Amino acid sequence: MYLIRRAKLEDASTLLKLGKMVHFINLPPDKDIITQKIIHSRDCFIRAASGASRRRRSRSQTSGMGLAAATSGVDMFMFVLEDTETGNCLGTSQLLAQMGGKDNPNIAFKLVRREFFSTSLKTGTTQIVARYHEDDSAPTEIGGLILQPSLRGHKERLGYFLSVIRFHFIALHRGLFRDRILAEMMAPITPDGQNLFWEAVGRRFIPLSYDEADRFCQYSREFMTSLLPREDIYLSLLPATARAVIGQVNKETVPARRMLERLGFEYKDFIDPFDGGPHLEAHTDDITLVRLTETRPLAGTAAQSQCRRRAIVSTLDSDGEFRALQSPFRLDSRGRLLLPRTVVDSLHAEEGTPVGITPLDDTPISAVSRRTRSRKKTGNSAKRGVRA
Repeated sequence: MYLIRRAKLEDASTLLKLGKMVHFINLPPDKDIITQKIIHSRDCFIRAASGASRRRRSRSQTSGMGLAAATSGVDMFMFVLEDTETGNCLGTSQLLAQMGGKDNPNIAFKLVRREFFSTSLKTGTTQIVARYHEDDSAPTEIGGLILQPSLRGHKERLGYFLSVIRFHFIALHRGLFRDRILAEMMAPITPDGQNLFWEAVGRRFIPLSYDEADRFCQYSREFMTSLLPREDIYLSLLPATARAVIGQVNKETVPARRMLERLGFEYKDFIDPFDGGPHLEAHTDDITLVRLTETRPLAGTAAQSQCRRRAIVSTLDSDGEFRALQSPFRLDSRGRLLLPRTVVDSLHAEEGTPVGITPLDDTPISAVSRRTRSRKKTGNSAKRGVRA
């Protein structure tokens, strides 16, 4: 069985290995940073469980998912995928409640089309420019999704599970999150870990290697606001190899991008100033998985053969221990949740426990519940000889 839970300190070594597989700003290959992120995440889960995160707090925001987030009032949640038979950590994903803010805006390049025309030549050209852009709206950000390569394409869709658990959690704790969600997708990198867009643009203004700049972002992004140019950058002046990665993702990230786009995320011509990767965004309440997620009381157990539909189900106890599974389920006549015994045990749940549930189809749970009650009522009426 595969369980998603909050990250723990004993996961740090495995997360470090995962961090070395990819070049993610929000999961750098640095054990100290990962450890501090785990501690901060644990505290955020505890606050979410107690409801303290809903209180009005300071609005001083971070500009990333690194140490800055761990030392501010910004909620950051780190999930890990666990094989319950071995206890091994197999993957991770992250969720940042608010990205940036008025005093610390998120930075991107906006791709803008500029038209030029010569009356004497009777012809013109179209140029695409990268224009410096600051976003101080502090959207929620998803990121840090890594799954062990051997598990890609798994029959239980573990990568999908790790990704959508964030929308499940957002829906259950909607007050913690913003009305817009941002996903900064990683652009292609070279075999030696370099990025061609950074070499052609970023490094011309910021005297750091791609890896150095990536690591420094864990502490501050001030250097970007101070050193990146405000003037338009004409992309036609860049090498063709650098232009080719703009707005693109590496091949391992293509399935994740397609999945987000199916959920309603859109690319609106904003790219990352580091690697040129696309920024995708969506309105939180327009995401199907967010709309479908509910909380239902657990009524008890049911045989797995009696459970026809599948869902993500989760619990969050008073100590901030979050546990989520993919499971078959059914509802009783009162619309309460019934789950297989093994799932109930793994969730550490008992009768009456509130369980978060996101159906893995497009049918709202409440609609099914209403139909179930309607059929039961009609059946009882028929038995009594009452006309429908």
